[in-house]
Amino acid sequence: MKLYDTARKRVVPFDPGPIVSIYTCGITPYDATHLGHAAVYIGYDVLQRRLRDLGHETRCVRNVTDVDDDILRKARELDVHFLDLAAAETARFDDDMAALGMIPSWSEPRATSAIADIRGFIGMVLENGHAYRSGGAVYFEVTTWPAFGSLSGYDRETMLALAAERGGNPDDPNKRDPLDFVLWQPSAEGEPAWDSLWGPGRPGWHIECSALALRELGTTIDLHGGGTDLIFPHHECEAAQSTAATGEPFVRHWMHQAMVRMDGEKMSKSLGNLVFVSDLRKTYDTRAIRLGIVANHYRQEWEWSEAIMPEAAARLERWLEAGPGDGAAGEVRAALDNDLDTPAAVAAIDAGVERGHGVSVAAMLLGIDLSAGPVGLDPPAMS
Repeated sequence: MKLYDTARKRVVPFDPGPIVSIYTCGITPYDATHLGHAAVYIGYDVLQRRLRDLGHETRCVRNVTDVDDDILRKARELDVHFLDLAAAETARFDDDMAALGMIPSWSEPRATSAIADIRGFIGMVLENGHAYRSGGAVYFEVTTWPAFGSLSGYDRETMLALAAERGGNPDDPNKRDPLDFVLWQPSAEGEPAWDSLWGPGRPGWHIECSALALRELGTTIDLHGGGTDLIFPHHECEAAQSTAATGEPFVRHWMHQAMVRMDGEKMSKSLGNLVFVSDLRKTYDTRAIRLGIVANHYRQEWEWSEAIMPEAAARLERWLEAGPGDGAAGEVRAALDNDLDTPAAVAAIDAGVERGHGVSVAAMLLGIDLSAGPVGLDPPAMS
C-alpha cells in the first residue's frame, strides 16, 4: 500500500506492523453531523477495511472534544450544561456513523476524561524546557523547537495568518512569540475549571489529542488523520508538543482528508453551508451516501451538488442488481493500494457490473454491504 504523507509531501509506502495504530481527530459535539464530517471518517473507514483485508488489526482512536470555546459558547446560547450538550450531540453523531456503516472506533475518549493526563503531559513539556508560564496560562515556546512548521511546510507569515483565522490568537500579549500556543489557560467566569499547579483553568485546544494519543496508543502512532483544515495549527502544534514531551517521534505517517465545498466555500459549521447526514438519511439509503462520497478522492476537494445523491442512488441500484460475487475485487484492491484511489475503485466496480459480474466482495471493500436490505433509510412519518 502507498499513501500520500503530508509531512513528506509525496506518496510513500505505508507498511505498518500487524497492529496498526490510528488516531483521527473527532468532533466538537455542538451540532449535527454534516457531509464534511462523513467524508473524513469514511476515508479512514475505507483505509481500515483495506488494512484488515490485508490481515492487519486496526486500532483507531477518535476523540470527542467535549470542552472548548465553541461548545461552551453554544451551551451558553442554549442555556444548557456543556456536558449535556456534548452527550446529546455525540449520541446523534454516533447514530449517523453507525447508519453509514462505519467500523466502530477502537476507543472514543472524551477530552474531559483526560484532565489528569493533560496536566501530566504539560508537566513533561515544561520540565523539558519547551514551555513557560505567563498571565496564568502555560504556553509552548516555538522558538525552542526548530522543527515547528515542518509538517505543514508553511512560512511564518502563512502560519500567523492561519493562527489568527483558526483560534490561535497571535495577538495575545502574554505570549513571547505570536506563534506560541496555549497548553493550559485560565477559565473565564462561568466556564468549567480544573485545579492545576498553574492555577485553576482548562486545557488548550491542541493538548487533548496529544495526551489522548499517548494514553490510548503509546508514544508513536502509525497514522494520524483529520481534515486538511487541521494541518495548521492543530496538527503542527500536536507534533511539536508530543515529541517535546516524550523525546520520541509522534507520528509515522500523516494523512489528511480534503474539504467538501458548498457554494464555493468549505462546508463548515461556522459558515452554515451544511448538508446534514440526518437529512439525507430521510430520503436515501445510507449506502448511497457512502457512494456519493467515495466517488471522490480523499485528497481532492470537491463541490456538493444536488445531482450527487440521485446519481449515487442509481449506481447503488445497478450494483445491487448485479448480485453477489467477487468481480472487480482485484481491481478495487489495487486501486485502494494506490493512495486510496476510491474513484478508480468505483469505476472498476461499474465496469464489473457492465460485464455482468456480481460485485458484492468489491463493494464491501468500500464499506457497502450489498447483501442487506435498504440501510439507514429513515421511515416516512405516519399520517
